[in-house]
Amino acid sequence: MEKFMFLFRGGDTHVHGAEDSKEVKAYIQSWITWMQGLGQKGILAGGEPLQTTGKQVSGKDKVVTDGPFMEAKEMIGGYLIVNAKDINEAVEIAKGCPIFEENGKVEVRPVQIQNLEN
Repeated sequence: MEKFMFLFRGGDTHVHGAEDSKEVKAYIQSWITWMQGLGQKGILAGGEPLQTTGKQVSGKDKVVTDGPFMEAKEMIGGYLIVNAKDINEAVEIAKGCPIFEENGKVEVRPVQIQNLEN
């Protein structure tokens, strides 16, 4: 099995700023149910939602700026690390994500394993 990172971008609802409505509670519950299912199948290796604030350090001068760093629809709202046999299986797993109900995106990236003991 390989590890893959799912980066969640956009979507119409962010957990930290969501209104306390029945629809939002149902949407959040759909995430919980989906992730619990991944955990029960041994697919889920870790992950967390991200807050909407942060800092970015960039360039040779290490300039620090406040976030968010791009349009809200492109901001990374969280991540998961999953186990899958290959990227095609990881993509199929990602297709079950509730973020698509709200026009979001899932970027699927292989985790590169390196031996740093050389």
